[in-house]
Amino acid sequence: MHSINNHDRLIFALDVPDADAARALVERLGETVTFYKVGLELAMSPGYFELIDWLKARGKKVFVDVKLFDVPATVAAAVTRLCARDVDFITVHGNQQVMEAAAGAKSGSAKILAVTALTSLDQGDLDDMGFACDIESLVLSRARRALEAGCDGVVSSGMEVARLRAHAPDKLIAITPGIRPVANDERPPDDQKRVMTPAAAIAAGADYLVVGRPIRDARDPRAAALAIQNEIAEAIAAR
Repeated sequence: MHSINNHDRLIFALDVPDADAARALVERLGETVTFYKVGLELAMSPGYFELIDWLKARGKKVFVDVKLFDVPATVAAAVTRLCARDVDFITVHGNQQVMEAAAGAKSGSAKILAVTALTSLDQGDLDDMGFACDIESLVLSRARRALEAGCDGVVSSGMEVARLRAHAPDKLIAITPGIRPVANDERPPDDQKRVMTPAAAIAAGADYLVVGRPIRDARDPRAAALAIQNEIAEAIAAR
């Protein structure tokens, strides 16, 4: 398994409208969170790259989740630009040429993560999109291809991580979104369909957990983040 500081395993999704709101949340969370995901919503707002620089200047790790998908040369150029800002994780879609271009362009400490199947999709969605396989098979296939392409890891629902771990080498980093502190039948509805609790995802073999709403929308985000950090630490100790 990878050598990871337990505190870094929680990645908080800064899914907020603008950089000012993001900075306010980071300041409020303080030392309870060390790793931040900056995604498409912020990328469409002014000050995105300045926010990345601001986070790095404060010793935070940065996960750029923009799911790059374009002609290989364009993806490679984008990865080069992001690596110049010392980001830690960059996501690309699981197309073979895209993954190879991204992996070939990375530098420094940046790691390339291939998106397998979005956690907002279920089997019915894949059927509608014309995939002639189940979700687990698709995730495993893309994970194997990502490793062959030179990617460092994959983004995968916790529901597929256990099977991925049984087939993929430990050197493949597994990042799991769709994390909810309560079981599926106890949580309010949202756009995530394949979800898992922090402890269950860690037990299944996830390296990092991406958590957004349960922290952002909590009455006390700092306390919510600390509770998830404690759950992660206990799950790692029991693994």
